[in-house]
Amino acid sequence: MGPALTGEQPPHRVVVLALDGLLPFELGIPHRIFGRAKSADGRPLYTITTCGVAPGPVRTDADFTIDVPYGPEALATADTVVVPASYDLGPVYEEGRLTDELAAALARIRPGTRLVSICTGGYVLAAAGFLDWRPATTHWAAADHFQRLFPTIRVDAGVLFIDDGDVLTSAGVAAGLDLCLHIVRRDHGSAVANEVARVTVVPPHRDGGQAQYIQRPVPEPAQRATTTAARAWALTHLHEPLQLRDLAEQEAMSVRTFTRRFREEVGVSPGQWLTQQRVERARHLLETTDLTVDQVARDSGFGTAQSMRAHLQAVLGVPPTVYRRTFRTGHATPA
Repeated sequence: MGPALTGEQPPHRVVVLALDGLLPFELGIPHRIFGRAKSADGRPLYTITTCGVAPGPVRTDADFTIDVPYGPEALATADTVVVPASYDLGPVYEEGRLTDELAAALARIRPGTRLVSICTGGYVLAAAGFLDWRPATTHWAAADHFQRLFPTIRVDAGVLFIDDGDVLTSAGVAAGLDLCLHIVRRDHGSAVANEVARVTVVPPHRDGGQAQYIQRPVPEPAQRATTTAARAWALTHLHEPLQLRDLAEQEAMSVRTFTRRFREEVGVSPGQWLTQQRVERARHLLETTDLTVDQVARDSGFGTAQSMRAHLQAVLGVPPTVYRRTFRTGHATPA
């Protein structure tokens, strides 16, 4: 599904499907993230509607219910449907089978609608057949069960979220924030997504391939050295040809110790992290400056336009010139 771009187009319609047993926090994620996304002139870029398989009260896993005024007919109006996690999915979770009521509701979704799940909301998309033969993720604690129940799905339990074009799935809880910010960034560029993150007071970008769960003991007092200072230093030197030893020296660590500690703390290797930061820097410069592609490549640390083009093509699916034409601040046009 193409980007919901700024201009005279109406806001992109997001419909959130609330099911019994839902987690209130995850229900609120789409409203918080998409609801804060605005154009340069302050217009909302998304409208968000919550619906149920029937209008009325929906049980949560907390000590309260929520009243949902809209029924499944709202799904037919959606450009994007979001299914948050629920702990009361019944036959969906136990047998991989939709109830008749839920199947009828999902049947109202128009072909071409973008589908998004947060945490165990992926069970609903899987039971409906939307994830057959696709890559997908869910909360790490449910991943083995998810794979057994839906063997045709290529489950990856080691990532925060997976973007498979028109179907996107995330791991648990905070990964839903990452996925929704990723969608805003995909739709409207990094400037809009970064502003949403700033207002929401969350990190502006965690790559989907980052590990969702890092198991390690709390360090002893003598082992509390971290890689925070090296990362902060690297962000001010992205334009330079950084080597691993340069980062390790900022923490007075050996390269081997630094590499291990970095992966423990961040979930990816230093090289992967640097590439992610340089891509984000290049995106920002392409959106907000008139620098040439060669200048952007140098300032973001890729060195050459050819190198930057290859990295942006791999991450974004488009070359720098197309990305700039699409997301140039105040001048968004279809790619």
